[in-house]
Amino acid sequence: MIRVALCDDHELVRRGLSLLLAQSGDIEVAVEAANFGALHRQLQAIHCDVLVIDIEMPGRNGIEAISLLRKEMPSMPSLVLSSHPESVFAVRALRAGAAGYLNKAVAPGQLVAAVRRVAAGRKFISPEVSEALVAVVANESPERPHETLSEREFQVFRLIAEGSKLSLIAETLSLSPKTVSVYRSRVLQKLQLANNVEIAQYAIRHGLTGNLE
Repeated sequence: MIRVALCDDHELVRRGLSLLLAQSGDIEVAVEAANFGALHRQLQAIHCDVLVIDIEMPGRNGIEAISLLRKEMPSMPSLVLSSHPESVFAVRALRAGAAGYLNKAVAPGQLVAAVRRVAAGRKFISPEVSEALVAVVANESPERPHETLSEREFQVFRLIAEGSKLSLIAETLSLSPKTVSVYRSRVLQKLQLANNVEIAQYAIRHGLTGNLE
């Protein structure tokens, strides 16, 4: 039996995924969590073979969570399941150590197949992710400015591009407004932009926009 840890901040999504995976016959959800803190606490006591995790969550996002958990639990592969298009986050997730990336629009059977594959120690690379990887290789030199952003900086960048105020960003990411302002300054410096309007324009130009989950 493949034991899965499931992390998504939407309870309805977690319940649906749990039922779907249980129907496979060889997969069970042993851990459910709405954020990284709850996930981390449970994983200290419960062994899981695969982590299935969303990206957008309060506090630490899924990519940060994967990077941290790899250091503590290197034998547990991670599979990102997100509504964000592969072109925006797949490469970042793989660089952080994810074993695969799936869009939530995939057929149920593909998720089951992906869980089995990464549990067996293999990578799950969909055609869409393959296209994203090819695009990165084609643009590797010179590196695109937004690819130099840390994960926190990238989160703040996208939230500003979506039109969120700094106070809301601070609440969403469980940070102080002062810390968010520091990240905003770093984003402006690294991307050589002047203000929030230029951040939004940059995001649109590079296809980095889209509704947050």
